[in-house]
Amino acid sequence: MKQFNEGLLTALDGADTEEAVFAALLSATQALGFEHCAYGLRIAVPVSNPKVITLNNYPTRWQERYQEAGYLAVDPSVRHGVLTRRPLVWTDDVFAPVQDFWSEAREHGLRVGWAQSSLDGSGVGGMLTLSRSAELLTGLELEEKETEMRWLVQAAHLSLSRLMQPKFLVQPDNPLTPREIEVLKWSADGKTASEIGDILSIAVPTVNFHIKNVVLKLKAANKTAAVVRALMAGLLN
Repeated sequence: MKQFNEGLLTALDGADTEEAVFAALLSATQALGFEHCAYGLRIAVPVSNPKVITLNNYPTRWQERYQEAGYLAVDPSVRHGVLTRRPLVWTDDVFAPVQDFWSEAREHGLRVGWAQSSLDGSGVGGMLTLSRSAELLTGLELEEKETEMRWLVQAAHLSLSRLMQPKFLVQPDNPLTPREIEVLKWSADGKTASEIGDILSIAVPTVNFHIKNVVLKLKAANKTAAVVRALMAGLLN
């Protein structure tokens, strides 16, 4: 395992693009005996319709079919990953509710698979899937490789979220001031302008002035949206 981890870390440390990171992940995937690697990253904003970004080396026709049929919405492995961080091994039982989907996936060489999701403190979620066209995933193989597979999940999330998340999260052109951050933190805790004024020993109009500035800097519609954007961007940490 040490050699596996060191080789992957070396490759990821030198990767400064999403493509380079995925190439390193795919190499590690193949070293573990799988043909295909897929990673999906769900950015937590906009909250009402989170942005989902995917990278994979699946057959092109399957990628097209998956998208045009809207399979993301019915994929049992994705649903599992949303509900729990426990690893999932593909089985006929898992895909029983979506027989057509499972049949098409197998026709495209996706017959044996393993997946695990991850979630970080900013609410950004991801899921790594390793798959191949043959050779059942036995209990013995899982026992021998699952530590590396789980480690790969975390490496994938840290590396890809580092590169991809900043593209979709608002970063203010002018940094928030310490006082603006302080006011926003108390707002995130549900405090009213009057309560924040009492806590910080400042006037209510001053509190509202800072909130207005934050809303403008974060290009948000209102205070609630500004709090969410600031949290997702790590500005309140």
